[in-house]
Amino acid sequence: MAQTTLSVRMDEELKKQFDDFCSDVGLNASVAVNLFVKTVVRENRIPFEITARPSVRTRAAVRTAEADLEQGRLQGYETSEELLRDLLK
Repeated sequence: MAQTTLSVRMDEELKKQFDDFCSDVGLNASVAVNLFVKTVVRENRIPFEITARPSVRTRAAVRTAEADLEQGRLQGYETSEELLRDLLK
């Protein structure tokens, strides 16, 4: 099978930490990346959970919306038709 090269840019300290980890478990960075890529292709997914932490601004907006909901300042709708009727009044 023909071989190719994948270049990845990363923080120098992160690379050192990754190399140290790989060495500790008996691998090198190339083998570890190949394991990752083969797992992604085989399972057709990223083999770990990826989550995003909401920004400070988003968390503040959610808190405001929750408070508005508790105070009855927000109107809820069961269907999109209900919402459209209300919007078109």
